[in-house]
Amino acid sequence: MSESLPVLVERSIQIAWDLLERSGEITDPGDVSRFLLRNIDDMVRAGEHRQLMLANNAIDAYRRYKRLLAA
Repeated sequence: MSESLPVLVERSIQIAWDLLERSGEITDPGDVSRFLLRNIDDMVRAGEHRQLMLANNAIDAYRRYKRLLAA
């Protein structure tokens, strides 16, 4: 499947968002959306183009970020 990079980024963000929302981890939607966009965009620029890998890595990174903020 070959899709444009903006579509890849959008779909990856949506997957990550849906999981974080279902698990109740979204407290500040603006913060989460900026974090996911920045994180996924960085991975795409580094060459990662697998949608689920992008989403899963972004979820893991967001969870680490939230733990650091809570510490």
